[in-house]
Amino acid sequence: MSNALSPAQRLTQLINTISEYNYQYYVADNPTVPDAEYDRLMRELLEIETAHPDLRSPDSPSQKVGGATLSAFEQIEHEVPMLSLDNAFDEGDMVAFEKRIKDRLNITDEISFSCEPKLDGLAVSILYENGKLVRAATRGDGRVGENITSNVRTIANVPLSLRGDTYPSRLEVRGEVIMTRSGFIKLNEAQISKGKKPFVNPRNAAAGSLRQLDPRITAARPLLFYSYSLGLVENEKQPLDITHSARLKQLSEWGLPLSKELETAQGASECLTYFHKVGELRSQLSYDIDGVVFKVDNIEMQQALGFVARAPRWAIAHKFPAQE
Repeated sequence: MSNALSPAQRLTQLINTISEYNYQYYVADNPTVPDAEYDRLMRELLEIETAHPDLRSPDSPSQKVGGATLSAFEQIEHEVPMLSLDNAFDEGDMVAFEKRIKDRLNITDEISFSCEPKLDGLAVSILYENGKLVRAATRGDGRVGENITSNVRTIANVPLSLRGDTYPSRLEVRGEVIMTRSGFIKLNEAQISKGKKPFVNPRNAAAGSLRQLDPRITAARPLLFYSYSLGLVENEKQPLDITHSARLKQLSEWGLPLSKELETAQGASECLTYFHKVGELRSQLSYDIDGVVFKVDNIEMQQALGFVARAPRWAIAHKFPAQE
């Protein structure tokens, strides 16, 4: 360690370097440092924090693991409800979905849709205030969920601090927590070796891992998070983009992971092409999906379409046939 730097300065340097490596690995999909070097920097960071506990900050990479065991989960009311989606089961449903949108908006022009795989995991909301992760909750019934902040902090690709300085002062990110297939297989092998009951499927394992009262158990589970929308947004430093797909790209710039299969499509016919393409890719993906989600890309159109009951009129989940 350089004699020119104080422990506080070196710690700040290490936090920034490790956070950047995490971003390159998990978000940019471009690992820039060997595992051994990453581990060496983490060891140095832990040594400084152990020697100087007063310098340990909540957004240090060391603080992703641990936390006190809870006796129960606190209930959290979502400031913006987390709604469910209506389903399409065949091509006719997709064509009818587009027709309803055009009729309601009284337009004949082709509609642009944001397309994404429907990840088979657990929906969560993560709130950042001034760029720092302050709270995370399950979807629950859409209005009230459970406070799982300590557990979400342990997920490897969830940033504790956002990148840059253009994010709103309060930003709620919504997405899915999943377990990869390879991680699921390893977890079940470990369960069986300990004489414990294996999990039924990756979704079941991800949900069970997130609802552990001891965050150290969650930290040991191979969970990942992928963003798919924004909830609450307050005090924007710059206007958010007018399309859903561009807003997702903005989340990526702030350090939040996105599914690599995101695309945009014009009209129901291109949506169906995307549906079949992702269906063919399904078995090659590292995680389970049970369909694709289509959202009207234009935010003003979304707002004009509004909601019906517990679902938005501007989004639909096109489900795949059930798989064993």
